Amino acid sequence: MTSTIILQATGGFAQYGQLIMLGAVAVVFYFFMIRPQVKKAKEHKKLISELKKGDKIITTAGIHGRIADMNETTFLIEVEGGTKIRFDKSAVSLDATKAAAPAVKA
Repeated sequence: MTSTIILQATGGFAQYGQLIMLGAVAVVFYFFMIRPQVKKAKEHKKLISELKKGDKIITTAGIHGRIADMNETTFLIEVEGGTKIRFDKSAVSLDATKAAAPAVKA
């Protein structure tokens, strides 16, 4: 009976340990999952805002083209053969103009 009372008395500290571990898991989850995604979203938004008419781009569907016209939310992309396709700005995955430019060494 005494051993049962002693085991029940030590249960209070174990609960705090569980809370500390849960907090640690939340911190690790933030730094390895949430923070990189937010950083990537900011970089993509910056990429889209810097695009201008005449830039070569690649869409998320893999279509290569040149920006022929821009709206607030869409791009008119000219692909091979003079065909023009309208895409949402969020569909742009890569600025091929900057990716093709050689890096300048200082």
